[in-house]
Amino acid sequence: MTDKYTKDTKLEEVLRSKAASAVISKYRIPCLNCPMAIYEAGKLTLGQIAGNYGIDLKSMLRELNNN
Repeated sequence: MTDKYTKDTKLEEVLRSKAASAVISKYRIPCLNCPMAIYEAGKLTLGQIAGNYGIDLKSMLRELNNN
């Protein structure tokens, strides 16, 4: 089985799923509330977001892919 979400997945794709959005919100990613998020969601990857905010990418991806 291939994981649906990877470090290269765009935030925009994750936010299309209610279950994935719930996982993402648990990580308190500041850019979700940023007014520019609507414009950047198609550019920002999960890897970039994790790196920028010190989020454990492996844990987040594991959780996203288990939903």
